[in-house]
Amino acid sequence: MEGDLSGFLSFTNSKSFMKPFPVFEKVDIAIERALGCFVYDKQQQAYLDLYGGHAVISVGHSHPHVVEKTIQQMNKIGFYSNAVTNDLQDRLAERLGSACGYPTYAIFYSNSGAEANENALKLASFHTGRRKVLAMSNAFHGRTSAAVAATDIQSIRAPLNESEQFVFTPFNEISSLKKQLETEEYCAVIIEPIQGVGGIHRASPSFLQEVRAICTKTRTMLILDEIQCGYGRTGLFFAHQHAGIEADLITVAKGIANGLPMGATIISPKIKPVIGQLGTTFGGSHAVCAAALAVLEVIQKEQLIDNAAAVGEFLLTELRKIHGVSEVRGQGLMIGVEFENDIRHLRKELLFSEKIFTGYAGRYTLRLLPPLCFTMNHAETFLKSLRKLVLKEKLAHAVSGY
Repeated sequence: MEGDLSGFLSFTNSKSFMKPFPVFEKVDIAIERALGCFVYDKQQQAYLDLYGGHAVISVGHSHPHVVEKTIQQMNKIGFYSNAVTNDLQDRLAERLGSACGYPTYAIFYSNSGAEANENALKLASFHTGRRKVLAMSNAFHGRTSAAVAATDIQSIRAPLNESEQFVFTPFNEISSLKKQLETEEYCAVIIEPIQGVGGIHRASPSFLQEVRAICTKTRTMLILDEIQCGYGRTGLFFAHQHAGIEADLITVAKGIANGLPMGATIISPKIKPVIGQLGTTFGGSHAVCAAALAVLEVIQKEQLIDNAAAVGEFLLTELRKIHGVSEVRGQGLMIGVEFENDIRHLRKELLFSEKIFTGYAGRYTLRLLPPLCFTMNHAETFLKSLRKLVLKEKLAHAVSGY
């Protein structure tokens, strides 16, 4: 019968509903709102955020300038396809090129870091006519086709992602890399200047400089994945700039729009565009470009890159003084704190007792990726809590006889 809703009503009255696919490890805290360097649960309990949602929150949660500019744009137009001119894309490209030190490069907008890497790898192959990619041991570049093939985590590569075209070489070790590239079979080398998921390991300046020289000599494209370590987090706009080198392709995402889904591939002028070679439906929409422009304005006005350098250096110095810390790695506000003992209980105590969010890499390393507006006072609060918990665990081990 026309208009009969019995089937629909029967479904809605059942107890079986679609649910999110459970592939994420989650803590039982529902975040309702956020501001600056704090997030708040449904009971309005504040938590100091030293993780920024995987380094996504660059200028602080709900920054009023970013919110205002995004809403203003949404009230005009939030999206139309790339079949029409979008002046915001041009404005963002010019502003970003100036801010990051690559004014003569082009940019291709997408929606995520994985897409940015996919496009970089694809362009490298088109440009050189070669098939093979050299990636680093312990690397993470995303979970999609080519990006996950270049990721050194076997458990997240499906059988269809396995490819003989992707080869891994030891991170920070030049001799093996040089031998591979001298075959001139590789379209690209892809490197994280600081490995994030892999545990906050820095590529040494000398390693990056030698890689750049070898890539130039062998006509191999150098792709630098700045998705987690870029956008001012290390005290310069890009982490590789500490080595004084330039890339052929740079990938960015995470902090670019302060939480809105956006990624981008920054492209050397030696790579010429071909109509239809790349494409995206949602990439570079009016709304995300407005947010990304606002992010750059805040970074520059509030001098957040300088802040990341200063507060990061303070944290690195103080963390190295804490008993039980075996190594502190990183730069600026991208820090890995490796402990002698398993950190799972420590992270739980930081979260539920001290109300502090942190990340991790494996069972022994805290991963710290706070917003770039993280202050000295915020740092002191974290250090005080961490020292207290480390001392508490030390006393507990002493009493138990370990």
